[in-house]
Amino acid sequence: MPEANEHQELTWRTSSFSGGAENCVEVARDGSGWWLRDSKDRTGPAHHFSHARWKDFLLGVKSGALG
Repeated sequence: MPEANEHQELTWRTSSFSGGAENCVEVARDGSGWWLRDSKDRTGPAHHFSHARWKDFLLGVKSGALG
């Protein structure tokens, strides 16, 4: 698993639905998977997901299974 401090060098993006607001999450991809962080706290912790777990997460979001 990548070290948490490595995520600072990645290229982060937010959804176009955020309208440029700081009320969103940001995602970045590296060779081992995807990173997720809070756009309001860019120096705070980021969470890493393997490619398989990221796919599961997206399926859960799209299906409404996560609330």
